[in-house]
Amino acid sequence: MLTIHHLGVSQSERIVWLCEELGVPYALKLHRRDPVTILAPAELKALHPIGAAPVIEDDGVVLAESAAVMEFIMARYGDGGLARRYGDADFAPYLYWFHFANGTLQPAMGRCMILERLKLPADNKVLAAMRGRLEKAFGLVEARLGEVPYLAGEAFTAADIISVFSLTTMRTFLPVDLAPYPNIRAYLQRIGGREAYRRAMAKGDPGMTPLLD
Repeated sequence: MLTIHHLGVSQSERIVWLCEELGVPYALKLHRRDPVTILAPAELKALHPIGAAPVIEDDGVVLAESAAVMEFIMARYGDGGLARRYGDADFAPYLYWFHFANGTLQPAMGRCMILERLKLPADNKVLAAMRGRLEKAFGLVEARLGEVPYLAGEAFTAADIISVFSLTTMRTFLPVDLAPYPNIRAYLQRIGGREAYRRAMAKGDPGMTPLLD
């Protein structure tokens, strides 16, 4: 059986959610952050050298990196349900937004988080530049969601699953006021209404209220 190693309050929530959406049976192994460093515990390093989540084990395969894990699960178990293929009308936007999550949005949030923790002066040019990149990234998501209900288009896809972490749970580490983004807020309410999302968050992060507004 597929085993998901999930670190609480982390990007590995994507994998639990994906499996819930697809109806894929899995065993869930929960890991908690070190209370001092707030980093992943040592047992994750025993599974994979990067020592971070997600990590999956499946019939002898050990795989990390959330996007790679999602593609693996969809290829093996998904029957194309939440992915898009060449020839589908929404193939190009699906690809763009699927990769936008880890290629642009999440890195912008991560860099801002680190710079904010350095307590730099408010007029620091690097901090201002990174804040500008983050605002531009959120602005792109906001504009897209003003055109279509989901990132790839009319239908919910894995592009949404990989993106929502940055719009919700990541704000635990880097607060972002969503007041200027009504389309994102409406989108997150649609996401919050999905039974599979609610099940995934309850299983992976019991006691945590998803940041859907």
